[in-house]
Amino acid sequence: MQLSGKNILGNIESAEGKTTFYANNPATGEALEVAFIEATQAEVDKAVVLAEAAFELYRQKSGVERAEFLDTIAEELAQLESTLVARCTLETGLPEGRLKGELGRTTGQLRLFANLLREGSWVDARIDRANPDRTPVPKPDTRQMQIALGPVGVFGASNFPLAFSVAGGDTASALAAGCPVVVKAHPAHPGTSELVGKAIAKAAEDCNMPNGVFSLVQGAAIAVGQAIVRHPLIKAIGFTGSFRGGKALFDEAARRDEPIPVYAEMGSSNPVFMLPGVIAQNSETLATGLAGSVQLGVGQFCTNPGITIIQNSEHANKFEKELEKQITASESATMLTEAIQNNFASGLESLKSKNKVTSVGKGNQSEGGAQGIAEVLSTTASDFIADKEMEEEVFGPTTLLVKSNNKDEMLQIARNLNGHLTATVHGTPKDLEDYADLLKLLERKVGRLLINAFPTGVEVCHSMVHGGPFPATSDARMTSVGTAAITRFTRPICYQGFPDSLLPEALKEANPLNILRLEDGTYVMPK
Repeated sequence: MQLSGKNILGNIESAEGKTTFYANNPATGEALEVAFIEATQAEVDKAVVLAEAAFELYRQKSGVERAEFLDTIAEELAQLESTLVARCTLETGLPEGRLKGELGRTTGQLRLFANLLREGSWVDARIDRANPDRTPVPKPDTRQMQIALGPVGVFGASNFPLAFSVAGGDTASALAAGCPVVVKAHPAHPGTSELVGKAIAKAAEDCNMPNGVFSLVQGAAIAVGQAIVRHPLIKAIGFTGSFRGGKALFDEAARRDEPIPVYAEMGSSNPVFMLPGVIAQNSETLATGLAGSVQLGVGQFCTNPGITIIQNSEHANKFEKELEKQITASESATMLTEAIQNNFASGLESLKSKNKVTSVGKGNQSEGGAQGIAEVLSTTASDFIADKEMEEEVFGPTTLLVKSNNKDEMLQIARNLNGHLTATVHGTPKDLEDYADLLKLLERKVGRLLINAFPTGVEVCHSMVHGGPFPATSDARMTSVGTAAITRFTRPICYQGFPDSLLPEALKEANPLNILRLEDGTYVMPK
């Protein structure tokens, strides 16, 4: 499959713009082949208008038809593996094995949503039958279910060029809900984005989906993304990236004549609490595990453990020394972009410039550009509590070791935390019993709470929550990973007094879809 550098507007390629840009190999700094053409305002408008026209047809497709579409996208991507991985490696510096795994995650979540659609109960059908004999007034027949919002704008992420980008979780969940999608490709990997976009476009054609169910626009300038958010036909936004970027989109959407939801995942420091008992038993094992988690993917995961809280003790000192040993023996690796590497370096320097923040250990620099060198910093609990800036995410292979004197300081740290995607507690059974109040505090601060694990693995499944209170996300009620993500792009509708022939299949009296429904206050299992 050849790259054209053009935008994909439904079933055509478009190149109306005059501004071009190139992808860069972060390991060498060299520009890669193919000039990508920045989408014009007119092209964005065409994409969204096509999406609106497609919505009238696509929203009426059955769950089985949409499932077939998602499965076909997954198959197209699987067939494209060698070409896709080769280009993505050049654009991101990520190793082949990581990208093959990420492609598997991408196709897996598409198939997961396809299975959800075939089963059908996700629409949350609720039925309250009429009672004409009720006094003092008769009870009407009312029936509720979830329906699609309309065209959705999706912004590709830098750190997951496949699983959180063009065919990632936002696109998969929006298409599953019945919403056409207009994707703004991330400028760091435009070639990867075009290859994935073409695979989705082909799947749409093969499945006889309406023209405009998917479009992809390219652009290094913020104007392209702004045009999507501002367009009056766009009904929701999905975004994964920095706090600055996500908040800007949220504010832009709020200024519209018709404000729309922006589901922005904006980063997190993911605090890890190491309790005294488990540190006494497993200090070296925990240090090794933390060092690996901090450096996984060169620290470029939104679930990177950026803060680690311990209590001062002899065993905590052993933990720190082993962590220092692990980090100082490590080699640097290529980060996704030069800009990300620069931001990482400046974030570390900003932290180290603060009073009583010291370096525990730093890794070694390898050859190549955009190198992320792992480093662990340290401070006291009192200084951490006094300076909220220490809690902010530094995107890269680092963690800030926060040393507390007692349980009360640990609890105070937890109580003062902002919102994060995850929090982790390592402890023995007795630790966990003694610190049950810590767990209760953390429930209010995060979307996912882990025991005796590290947060950098995010399972794609029905029960996963990849979200959390602000500023980790713009809406703590939602998740961007797992099948519950579909409800970001739906809304409830109630049908009152409808004859059975006019009701959607999910609400018909005979339950032709054979789905789980809430009928007259009781869940009725499918037959």
